[in-house]
Amino acid sequence: MIFMTDTHDGQHRSILQRIAHRVMLERGLVPDFPPPALAELDGIHGPATRAEGAGRDLRNLLWCSIDNDDSRDLDQLTVAESRQGGTDGAVKVLVAIADVDAVVKKQTALDDHARQNTTSVYTVAETFPMLPEKLSTDLTSLNLESDRMAIVIEMVVAGDGSLQSSDLYQATVRNRAKLAYNSVATWLEGNGPMPQGIGTVSGLDENLRLQDRVAQKLKALRHLHGALDLETIEARPVFDGDELKDLEADTKNRAKDIIEDFMIAANGVTARYLASKQFPSLRRVVRVPKRWDRIVELAAERGSTLPKEPDAKALEQFLVSAKAADPLRFPDLSLSVIKLLGAGEYVVQLPGASVAGHFGLAVKDYAHSTAPNRRYPDLITQRLLKAAVAGSSRPYENDELEALATHCTEAEDAAKKVERQVIKSAAAILLETRIGEKFDAIVTGASEKGTWVRLLQPPIEGRLERGFQGLDVGEQVHVKLIHTDVERGFIDFARD
Repeated sequence: MIFMTDTHDGQHRSILQRIAHRVMLERGLVPDFPPPALAELDGIHGPATRAEGAGRDLRNLLWCSIDNDDSRDLDQLTVAESRQGGTDGAVKVLVAIADVDAVVKKQTALDDHARQNTTSVYTVAETFPMLPEKLSTDLTSLNLESDRMAIVIEMVVAGDGSLQSSDLYQATVRNRAKLAYNSVATWLEGNGPMPQGIGTVSGLDENLRLQDRVAQKLKALRHLHGALDLETIEARPVFDGDELKDLEADTKNRAKDIIEDFMIAANGVTARYLASKQFPSLRRVVRVPKRWDRIVELAAERGSTLPKEPDAKALEQFLVSAKAADPLRFPDLSLSVIKLLGAGEYVVQLPGASVAGHFGLAVKDYAHSTAPNRRYPDLITQRLLKAAVAGSSRPYENDELEALATHCTEAEDAAKKVERQVIKSAAAILLETRIGEKFDAIVTGASEKGTWVRLLQPPIEGRLERGFQGLDVGEQVHVKLIHTDVERGFIDFARD
């Protein structure tokens, strides 16, 4: 469906960019690179190169990247190799992560800016990269047909999806094909042609099908252990020039599964590698859900029974049955469960100490490491890994890591609020001529701070100003649009 609006014709992108800059500052984030960082950038004239004989040379492998259609900051490459002569169906999977630390050193001006924001912020109108585009989309990006230094995580995956062995080392790699999620997924699922980038590289089609099979096995085993099969709808903007025309749903697919499951496995390997070297690590955790009681109620409303105490396996079984029973409404149930699970956070894992795992992924060892161009915790982890591989001293003291963990959690939360507020401003532009219209919606938040709902179509969230008494997360309601405010990203509804 296309939404037309008269109020801000032809100026949508510039309006949203201005709002994004303002909200970045309001949330304590820095939208522009400071002069010292830009001066430092001017002194960088090429990608890092490894000394002759240092690290492995893996440029001959069938590396490829799979990312969004418009992604230019390429953090990881993947490739798979069948085990010759093996009878157990084991496959070697290699994940190459861009060696950003080779160019962006600790306690430099560029590092200072990255540490302040801690993440690239992706708004519907503009991206605020953690590192300048000269680096993140070029000199530290694993670009097509470019030799780049990388950290390689090697994993041997058994036929049942379990991890047989792993290794981690530095290497030089070369991206043979820059691919996009949607076209690769359509091809893998048999619903479209082979993307051109695959056909031009001999053997890549078979390699991607092998990667797909391994990813599905990894995914299946994680779900047996209680990983949650959640499927949310993300809204992506559709512009015609500078005019915003629509927000369309962006959903999961088979190609995204390859990257997601390989990265989850790689993040587990990095966490355990650091532990084996008696190094601390920065872990991403989602603790036991605080609102498990409401999740139990949601299951009961759909004829299922969950135990009184949080149980990931039982929750996953319920989600699988709910998806089979009502696939069209499953993303709405997923959104409710995600809200009730609570937010993730970064914590420090000290050698020998125990730490909470990631409830939603059903993994205990999980350290963000696979996106150092766009996420500061991954750059921290990369520095720890390189020191552990080299047998050198730790680049961070424990108290420094503790402070960074807290800061990264807070800054990432601020970045998400910026992204949400700008997309709400975009939604307000689309809806400002539809005051008084009625919509079906689902409750996505209910607390003392207020009650929020998301429309089923289009997938837009707003505050329920009237008629919210007694409502809780996951309930479906009929609402009427009563007010929009583009500048503040307010979309207000009343219960119909």
